[in-house]
Amino acid sequence: MQVEIKKIKLKKRVRKDLGDLDGLADSMARLGQLHPLVITRRYALISGRRRLAAAESLGWATIEAIMMEGRNKAQLLELELDENLQRSPLSTEEVEEALAKLDRLRNPGFFMRIWLAIISFFQRIFGKED
Repeated sequence: MQVEIKKIKLKKRVRKDLGDLDGLADSMARLGQLHPLVITRRYALISGRRRLAAAESLGWATIEAIMMEGRNKAQLLELELDENLQRSPLSTEEVEEALAKLDRLRNPGFFMRIWLAIISFFQRIFGKED
């Protein structure tokens, strides 16, 4: 659900240092918000502080959020901790492989461009689009 950013309340948080938000803000500007915030029914933020700060820096008025109900303070803290601890960054090799694949997709070789043109031609003739 979309929530007005100004309604979201920040209580005492585990994360003190938000770090550099420029990359996250750039990602959200280009791709949109990929993961919703988690809030209580009283609009207290449970998880997503960096996403919220990035959205604020972009001048967004609303943000996508999931509302959690029926949780006690210990469970809410556990959710906040889990959100930040259960991430596993990509290895250098995985990043390099993904960037190479992205480059190939953005800049297909000569034969791939011909093949894509042929596919596009037949899709236009037969009225099919992916």
